[in-house]
Amino acid sequence: MNSIQMVDLFSQYQHIKGEVDAAIAGVIEKSAFINGYAVKNFSDNLAKFVQAKHVIPCANGTDALQIAFSALDLPKDAEFIVPSFNYVAAVEVGAFLGYKPVFVDSLAGTYNVDVSKIEQAISPKTKVIVAVHLFGQCADMDKIMEIATKHNLYVIEDNAQAIGATYTSGSGITKFAGTIAPIGTTSFFPSKNLGCMGDGGAIFTDNDQLAAKMRCIANHGQEVKYTYKMVGINSRLDTLQAAILDVKLKYLHQYIAARQKAAAFYDKALVNHPDFTIPERNPQSTHVFHQYTLQASSPAKREEAIKKLAACQVPSMIYYPSPLHLQEAYRHFGYQKGDFPVAEALCSTVFSLPMHTELTDEQLQYIIDSLLK
Repeated sequence: MNSIQMVDLFSQYQHIKGEVDAAIAGVIEKSAFINGYAVKNFSDNLAKFVQAKHVIPCANGTDALQIAFSALDLPKDAEFIVPSFNYVAAVEVGAFLGYKPVFVDSLAGTYNVDVSKIEQAISPKTKVIVAVHLFGQCADMDKIMEIATKHNLYVIEDNAQAIGATYTSGSGITKFAGTIAPIGTTSFFPSKNLGCMGDGGAIFTDNDQLAAKMRCIANHGQEVKYTYKMVGINSRLDTLQAAILDVKLKYLHQYIAARQKAAAFYDKALVNHPDFTIPERNPQSTHVFHQYTLQASSPAKREEAIKKLAACQVPSMIYYPSPLHLQEAYRHFGYQKGDFPVAEALCSTVFSLPMHTELTDEQLQYIIDSLLK
């Protein structure tokens, strides 16, 4: 049995090596390294895949969020709502631009935002809800969009971890994650479900005006070269990375199926276990399992499990060890320990098992046997 890794990118590459190598060689032969043909090809193909009118490629997922925020022309004292149990990107981008993050708690089962807590966090300064689709499944977008409409708020979907997931609304309409709100963002960091061999990101929208504005922001604020319409940034998807992503996009459904198969294996082995709680599913969303994240019955049980897995040469990870409202960078916003008890409890009890497209049945069985010893 090969050694078990949290993410096995090299084995994934081995299966598509010929196509990836040819795509890279094609870019080198044409020597169009900045905004080359592969960038447009990939953007068009991704737009078809997720059924979005516009896909705006950029340098990484954090830039995608920054461009999205910047396109909304928010007032200087704007506030935005975001879950505290989360990766930092959306929070840091909003705060960096001068806006105030207003944290809310999460659901213990799905790990996504607790929508019942959103309205009480809204103030006259609230302008945006950042809907994060954590670990691979969608947040409750019906309720989020309902609240946003009621209070005249923007919604940005942070879809860095759930590309390819779908969400079926109460009215029966099914959309891909990242295309439900007016703006969606994603990341192509190598470990993501659709990952490149470096950095990359993209923004989704069906709004023609927003698309034009976000393209302009990402290109130094210019629509015509050397004519600057607005203050922008320089954020481009590298042509080599676009060529690689265009190859991998053809396999995304296959990659999702492999992750779902591994998750089903874990579920079957661990359901109703007294020490570990398997991830709950949002019935309106498919789950593409960027991570397979368990909750231990206590912090001590998590520590014991991680140590014993490591002794068996099985890696595991904690996403995320501290809620954002207690991080030093955001303490000045005035939050205290105890403000978001679910987020704080999750940070002390969750841990993730290996999850990637190349896990074999033998490896999965060994992981489970090691955990259950």
